Amino acid sequence: MCHEDADGAFGRQSASPDSPSRRAFSRLLLAGTGLAALSACTPAQPFTPSGTPGSTPEPTPGTGGATPTAAAAPSNSPASTPSAPPTPATSSAVPPSATARPPSATAPGPKHSLSDPTSPWVIVNKHRPLSPATFVPPDLVRPAVRLATSGEAALLNSTTAAAAERMFAAAAAEGVIITLASGYRSFATQTATYGSYVNSRGRAEADTASARPGYSEHQTGWAFDIGDGSGADAFTPQFKDRPAAIWAKANAHRFGFVVRYPWMLHQITGYFYEPWHLRFIGIEAATDMKSRGIGTLEQYFGLEAAPAYL
Repeated sequence: MCHEDADGAFGRQSASPDSPSRRAFSRLLLAGTGLAALSACTPAQPFTPSGTPGSTPEPTPGTGGATPTAAAAPSNSPASTPSAPPTPATSSAVPPSATARPPSATAPGPKHSLSDPTSPWVIVNKHRPLSPATFVPPDLVRPAVRLATSGEAALLNSTTAAAAERMFAAAAAEGVIITLASGYRSFATQTATYGSYVNSRGRAEADTASARPGYSEHQTGWAFDIGDGSGADAFTPQFKDRPAAIWAKANAHRFGFVVRYPWMLHQITGYFYEPWHLRFIGIEAATDMKSRGIGTLEQYFGLEAAPAYL
């Protein structure tokens, strides 16, 4: 599980990118629509939360106010192939045309590559695999934060690690404990995880639950999953109501992070709402996205939507 073997270490350590870990997955269902949730970063063993789901989150701008209730998928039973996800109610959820000037063109601060995996603006989605596919960040370190994982999953690239340290410390100063639940994931780990889904459920269903090798943001070192200090509701829809998720949604931009897979924008990102998955893009860009109410990196950088693999 992404949240097991917490060692509570707070000292940053250099680490080899080959450290073993196992990426975890869970399946989510949107009860209001009967759709299986796509999840880029969920536990390998199905996780059924105790209690009832929390209140539904506020919709991200451009969703038309739709707020279906989400629930965790039943454990130990293959899910049926989901029907096509609903189209967001308003056209504002559609990313700008590739020929239009994207919002990022007027963003403050330096500009970066969208394809270089060492760039904080690299875009990895179902239309844009990493190049090279087996990329390994050259500067992986273990950040000095509270951990809820171990091995390679406790690593981030050095820039993301430093920003995470500042963010976790700021949250703690306000009485909110955030944990690092899953960070770097190697190509080999992703290959094994995705392959197990294909072998048990077939490729079509595997694509709704697991990123293909070379298509995961976790492999870049720029993204990680957070947990709450209580350990409750990890990788479930209810996590949105935990103090860590609430604080991160309101404050992550101050440290250069965005919630990568926002509410009801799955037809753009390819993944349903993941309030635990943060992505570093830099303070200027993250703050600019926040102030403009832009929900996805695809919209911000003027890229096409990537709801499914090409």
